Amino acid sequence: SVRDRRAGYRQSLAVLEGARKMEEALVTKTSVMLGCGETEAEIRQTMRDALGAGVEIFTLGQYLQPSKKHMSVGRMLTPEEFENWRVEGMAMGFKFVASGPLVRSSYKAGEAFLEAFAKERTAEVAAAKALGMSRAQAAA
Repeated sequence: SVRDRRAGYRQSLAVLEGARKMEEALVTKTSVMLGCGETEAEIRQTMRDALGAGVEIFTLGQYLQPSKKHMSVGRMLTPEEFENWRVEGMAMGFKFVASGPLVRSSYKAGEAFLEAFAKERTAEVAAAKALGMSRAQAAA
């Protein structure tokens, strides 16, 4: 198994959703590794589930076998496939999608974007609170 047995799929989504509910200014991000035998339908559903949990930043990378003791790579995706997932994720409504063979959950290219995005979110929440509203109410 690739996943940590202590955290299942639904539990991970619930943690992300709960974090957003606890702190409106929080920017949530999740990541998936591809090339483990998943189908396109499963990738799309994972993306929809993440959006439904309030995730705004989504990254997709290529699973690489760390050692012979670990699960082997099912297949290597092409750069074009990763670009298609990035475009599809943005069209779904994510604020930022990093997608590529070498993208990891700590992907550096998105850090500047994330920092600016978090500052903007904090300013939106502060402005809404000054008006006695939630950020969602102020945006409506």
